[in-house]
Amino acid sequence: MEFNQIRYFLAAAETLNFTRAAERCNVSQPALTRAVKKLEEELGGPLFRRERSRTHLTDLGKLMREHLGRVDATSQDAVVAARKLQSLEKAPLNVGIMCTIGPAQTVPFLSEFQMHQPGIELTLHDVTPCDMTEGLLSGDLDCALLGLPSAMHERFDTVKLYEERLVAIFPPDHRFGALNAVPLGELTGERYLDRLNCEFRDAFLSLLEERRVDISVRYKSEREDWIQNMVLRGMGICLIPEYSVTADGLPYRPIRDPELTRCVELVTVSGHLRSPALQEFVGAAIGFPWPTRPPR
Repeated sequence: MEFNQIRYFLAAAETLNFTRAAERCNVSQPALTRAVKKLEEELGGPLFRRERSRTHLTDLGKLMREHLGRVDATSQDAVVAARKLQSLEKAPLNVGIMCTIGPAQTVPFLSEFQMHQPGIELTLHDVTPCDMTEGLLSGDLDCALLGLPSAMHERFDTVKLYEERLVAIFPPDHRFGALNAVPLGELTGERYLDRLNCEFRDAFLSLLEERRVDISVRYKSEREDWIQNMVLRGMGICLIPEYSVTADGLPYRPIRDPELTRCVELVTVSGHLRSPALQEFVGAAIGFPWPTRPPR
């Protein structure tokens, strides 16, 4: 059964006149008659009954008009949906953002992207590195923003967006406030709030052990906002990416000796066919004026 057979039959069923139906479908009457005849053969019975100069639907024809009418409506809806998707009028896009990436740089980009592509329906997903990998490979995520200490697997393509320093956040009355930067050794003896979702956590703890910097871990949390507010209330200090600092009034200083940085990248699956929406998103990310150096 072909869609043109359905369309020709529905036109004939509405007009009850094969000549007018052929004119409506912009085909010759013999072509329309052959298509309807073929459809009758496939369905196993006549769809029309002719009595002198009048044409009527048979019981099978009436039944098929109802069913095939729904098929035609659904196919037309599918065509409209496809056109909207291709024209970015109503195109879904699922973007994973690693939970440690703050909004300071990401939100301005997303705001500009929405302004230029208002038809794209963007859904942001808060993900961990493990969730992100699974989501990308399964197709649940179209792309992701992340910052990892090591190179991505060869199955992924990456585009560098910006680099940011890791900074020490501390209470407003803390001694670090008198420093321009905090040497790593100055963390010795500090009460430390442990960010469990930090992608650099293992590497950072190993570095402290290597440098013989002893810290006192009193609290652990997966919540970035909780950690920052706990620091603000004097419960300890923490290391965090600079653009992830969101709590009002929370002071911070960059770490030095050594300076610690991370690179935030846009990740897609290598070899996957990109939707028009994803192509626009990647192009916009590449062209956006991301920061080229730490602000202070």
